Amino acid sequence: QVQLVESGGGSVQAGGSLRLSCAASGGTVSSYAMGWFRQAPGKEREFVAAISRWPSYTNYADSVKGRFTIARDNAKNTVYLQMNSLKPEDTAVYFCAASNLYYNNDPQRCDYWGQGTQVTVSS
Repeated sequence: QVQLVESGGGSVQAGGSLRLSCAASGGTVSSYAMGWFRQAPGKEREFVAAISRWPSYTNYADSVKGRFTIARDNAKNTVYLQMNSLKPEDTAVYFCAASNLYYNNDPQRCDYWGQGTQVTVSS
């Protein structure tokens, strides 16, 4: 089964940028629907961005549309989340997930999860 490891989180001021990486092993990211989800303290885990299996289809939560971009590098077996124009409300633990579907934006239907990476945006 695939193992996922996130990296790239950190602290940034509002308006700044971060790029999260999700490196996969034991499986190829092109074989799964991949997604990014986040969970803020006291809140449920929520959908952020998703990319389907080939041919790639991407989708975003309304709250991040136009600011975040999800991308997949098959050669590096890695999925990225480029986050621009960050806001304090983007502060959360960000998780990478894979599912055995063509496309998925439902955290309940994810089959594999990474350990998460903290993103903190200060005003």
